[in-house]
Amino acid sequence: QVQLQESGPGLVKPSQTLSLTCTVSGASIRTETYFWNWLRQPPGKGLEWMGVISGSGSAWYSPSLKNRLSISMDTSKNQVTLQLLSVTPEDTAVYYCAASKRLILGATTKNLYDYWGQGTQVTVSS
Repeated sequence: QVQLQESGPGLVKPSQTLSLTCTVSGASIRTETYFWNWLRQPPGKGLEWMGVISGSGSAWYSPSLKNRLSISMDTSKNQVTLQLLSVTPEDTAVYYCAASKRLILGATTKNLYDYWGQGTQVTVSS
């Protein structure tokens, strides 16, 4: 059973960098079995797929975020990290990490993913 746990600051000021961590248990993030995705859901809106990283460290990003988004791995801690530059209030959302057995770029249907974290609320406000 794979378990995912997101963590990070609940409040970030505009123009700052948002850093979130997804701690994975039950599987090595270096496995080729899973892809590690980040999604978010702004208040009152649907899920937005942000990006994904494979066990070998290859990453793919949403075209709308690729200039601000970076996803990386800390294999020593079995963690996947997200960094989002120059945040604005529009980046306020619940952020999720999710594992998928296939590379499914842009997917926002929950049952396409095999495992989900519980999500972490991030508010961008001065």
